[in-house]
Amino acid sequence: MNLKKYFIRALHRLQKGPGYTYKELLVWYCDNTNTHGPKRIIKEGPKKKLIWFFLTLLFASLVFWQWGILINTYLSYNVTSSLSIGFKTMKFPAVTVCNANPYKYSEAKPLLKELDRLIDAALERILQPSQGNSSESISPPLDLELWYQIPLVLIDEHDKDNPIILDIFETNQTGWPALGASAGMCHGDRCLFPLASTSILSKVPLQERIRMGYQAEDMILACLYGAEPCNYKNFTQIYHPDHGNCYIFNWGMDEEALNSSNPGAEFGLKLILDISQQDYIPYLSSAAGARLMLHQQKSFPFLKDQGIYAMPGTETSIGVLVDELERMGYPYSDCTMNGSDVPVKNLYSKYNTSYSIQACLRSCFQKDMIETCGCGHFMFPLPQGVNYCNNEDYPGWAYCYSLLRSSIRHRQICIDSCKETCNDTQYKMTISMADWPSEASEDWIFHILSYERDMSTNVTLDRNGIIKLNIYFQEYNYRTFSESAATTRVTGLPVLPWGGQFGFWMGGSVLCIIEFGEIIIDSLWITVINIISWCKGLKQRRAQARYPDAPPTVSELVEAHTNLGFQHEATGTLPRDRDKELPPEPGTPPPNYDSLRVQPPDVLGPDSDAETE
Repeated sequence: MNLKKYFIRALHRLQKGPGYTYKELLVWYCDNTNTHGPKRIIKEGPKKKLIWFFLTLLFASLVFWQWGILINTYLSYNVTSSLSIGFKTMKFPAVTVCNANPYKYSEAKPLLKELDRLIDAALERILQPSQGNSSESISPPLDLELWYQIPLVLIDEHDKDNPIILDIFETNQTGWPALGASAGMCHGDRCLFPLASTSILSKVPLQERIRMGYQAEDMILACLYGAEPCNYKNFTQIYHPDHGNCYIFNWGMDEEALNSSNPGAEFGLKLILDISQQDYIPYLSSAAGARLMLHQQKSFPFLKDQGIYAMPGTETSIGVLVDELERMGYPYSDCTMNGSDVPVKNLYSKYNTSYSIQACLRSCFQKDMIETCGCGHFMFPLPQGVNYCNNEDYPGWAYCYSLLRSSIRHRQICIDSCKETCNDTQYKMTISMADWPSEASEDWIFHILSYERDMSTNVTLDRNGIIKLNIYFQEYNYRTFSESAATTRVTGLPVLPWGGQFGFWMGGSVLCIIEFGEIIIDSLWITVINIISWCKGLKQRRAQARYPDAPPTVSELVEAHTNLGFQHEATGTLPRDRDKELPPEPGTPPPNYDSLRVQPPDVLGPDSDAETE
């Protein structure tokens, strides 16, 4: 049985009478469907047929339009945010404390000696109205080669349209403006003191930089967590490029994170820190105090962005509230669970810390810095085989860094490449301060702290270098901000056919939708039959074009066979004379005389159906 007949019989078995054309199928559907409108089209008079056809088409269009809006809303993957409040015992956050000054001046002074002399001379030039009173004539000569790497300039802004830029150490200047001048950034690849100190310190080995920083036993004077005493050995030391040696309490790297037994100041962390303000580097840090940050366990602390300062001579109390953020992933948002799908290599993974968008942005900037400038910036980790930038090996790095830092295009590339984390915990802090210690208790507190440090009664501390911190949970209530899909299959399914739209406009139900699906399947089946018929007709037309003459009849074939026999007798090559022929050579197969016979054609043709219905 050929393919066309198979499809026709299958269609007949499926629908039992709709017909084999689109018109017959449409009439059958309108006559048998449970939807009200199509029945009226075939049963009413000519004028009402037109009205009902228009109304049915209009309301069907409205149904499809509303379905399209709902499907488009679902595919837009909108989310709704919900807030829930819970109560539970919570893990105490990791606490990172650093000194605002990264290095002790007594340790770093030999490295910055020439730089300090240049800055002193520059400040003297700025503050004096003329060059004649400069002290450089009686002091040792300045290393101006170093200054050319970090020149400071004066900008005279009396004339806004034509500002005057004066190099401080130019000898051909006749005088300096006393008013309206301000110290500005340098031009070209020359920059100010911070980048110069970065260039100098980048060549110092890491262990030497750690040694020049503040040690834990000197900085952490006292520690108490709840009712349990602690000390500097309970802190994990890391080196932070911005703040030198930093110390993390309850980081959770080597042991389980601590739980807070109760809310309140008496059950939190109490610290007393000595920042040794008298040993600050004069031109590197202008702020005095401790830099601290609360963050999750196993996450790297980015104190420059998320940290806060604690002022010396004060007791700072920090009450903590917890907010948990739960974002939906793809396709609802472009967040990441662990950073594995982010195209930027996380350079902070060497600390075994979890992914964060701050780590991604800094890693991306360092990657661009290495590709553009040929070296890495001192403030960010380095990949293997790359060196930090310095003025000797990379003379133009500062100018390259300035251009890259101000480039909006590079910044946008990093923002597009990095992703927020899907789950995050944020610590909201309420900060209050008071002078500490009071004047009445100052003497005995300093005596006790000094005795604990070096087992003597000598007063080695003062209120300008000491800080007390209280960090605790205000309450055990925590807030969870979670996202959920605005439209889901569960909420959207009732709205489609049986939630009122199809029933309201068309008077139908779920079975009517199934009937509509049935006519679509039947239409596709008829389409397949028509395509098969068209392909078969195309094949026949091609055969007729190749053989334009009509095929021979049976009588013509018999007559041709008879005439062929007479021709063999006339030429003496009839098969009956084969006995008189010479025998074939050995190994030669006998001739196939059956191949000379003319086979009768298939009169019925390949498309005939010999079956008896």
